[in-house]
Amino acid sequence: MTRLVPMSSVDAAWLGMEDPTNLMMVTGVLALDGNVDLKRLRALLDKRLAPFGRFHQRVVRPRLRAGILHWQDDPHFDIGNHVSHIALPTPGGDKALRDLVSELMSTALDTTKPLWHVHLIDGHDRGSVVLARIHHSIADGIALVRVMLSLTDPSPTAAPPRRRSDHANDAGPIDWLPAAIGRGVAAGQHLLDNPSRIADVARLSAQGAYRLGRLIVLPPDPATAFKGRLGRRKRAAWSTPIPLEDFKAIGTAFGATVNDVLVATATGALRRYLERRGEPTVGLSIRASVPVNLRPAADAHKLGNSFGLVFLTLPVGVVDPVKRLGSIKKAMDELKRSPEALVAYGVLNVMGLAPVEVERMGLRFFGSKATAVLTNVPGPREPLYLAGRKLDKVMFWVPQSGHLGLGISILSYAGGVMLGVATDEGLVADPERIVEAFGREFDSLRTAARRKPGRTRIKAHV
Repeated sequence: MTRLVPMSSVDAAWLGMEDPTNLMMVTGVLALDGNVDLKRLRALLDKRLAPFGRFHQRVVRPRLRAGILHWQDDPHFDIGNHVSHIALPTPGGDKALRDLVSELMSTALDTTKPLWHVHLIDGHDRGSVVLARIHHSIADGIALVRVMLSLTDPSPTAAPPRRRSDHANDAGPIDWLPAAIGRGVAAGQHLLDNPSRIADVARLSAQGAYRLGRLIVLPPDPATAFKGRLGRRKRAAWSTPIPLEDFKAIGTAFGATVNDVLVATATGALRRYLERRGEPTVGLSIRASVPVNLRPAADAHKLGNSFGLVFLTLPVGVVDPVKRLGSIKKAMDELKRSPEALVAYGVLNVMGLAPVEVERMGLRFFGSKATAVLTNVPGPREPLYLAGRKLDKVMFWVPQSGHLGLGISILSYAGGVMLGVATDEGLVADPERIVEAFGREFDSLRTAARRKPGRTRIKAHV
């Protein structure tokens, strides 16, 4: 008899959010320098994902267990069912890849099998592309990026050290991650600072109770091109890498963090996009729902969902990029001292235990308060290799829970930063315009930093 493991209430909440208009998948793209053999990729995935028990388990609802969702080992697991081979139509290139990523991002996973799938894509410019789709109920975006990077090596011929022998359903083999990833995990700063420990939601302070009240009375976000009735088609776009050192230099010039600069740049890109569509932006502010990692350092290797949400105000209506950066920094500093993430984590726990109707009410509540989901994950600083090929670029997109139509992802890797945008096709059919605006907004901030007395030297953006 196959083993059954109860699903946590938070993981169940993310499974319950599944909707044809918003599939609860984390989608990641790894572009390689050279072609990868399908047989070799399947063997690598079969070996290195095995210690992460969830990748061999499907979701079931046993009749004799009060209808609670469980994870069950799939007795018919076959790696061939989870790794497909596909080629881009001639002549290939970024547009064809964007179209394919958009199509797969809009395609649901097979719920009769473990909730993940990898596609090996040929026909891109420099080599193969590996696209992974993993359901959010398995783990949050931070953990899943870690899982994807655990498939890599620090050199083309490196083999991972011998893995520990125990098999933990909730834990992956963090001890055999390449050194570059280990350092990135240990030193990584998420969009907001990690709380030093997880407080029990039931014992939240008076400040936490105040914050919950503040969340409840927040007015809905204003109507813009980014909000509206969702369809079933998504569109994906991503930028070329921008040197991370340039963002650091801008931050130094204005007394801000790298994350402040990244969010301010993305906010300016949204402003430029709305103006291009002829929408008014004067005095406009919208909110982004921002995931905040709540894992203690000792649990960094575990799967599952362990994060809260905060609502960050994006001052789209501020014209001056430096003033916009100052406003973002002030809002970020305030949220770093707030228990709002823990409050939202408590709400997600309740949603996972509640009837479907209550969960839908919770989704409408979160969705009305924000316009976008914004995620920033630090990756490794050194180049990595997958199946013997150098990993050129990495990008990912998290689902837009709460029936939101806009997702913004920021990922650093090997000294560069990339922006990813996912949109509802009926609302924003051209997310590549937001990506282009991100580059122009970065140029504006870089120019302002160069003009500031005592500035740090900023290299030219190629």
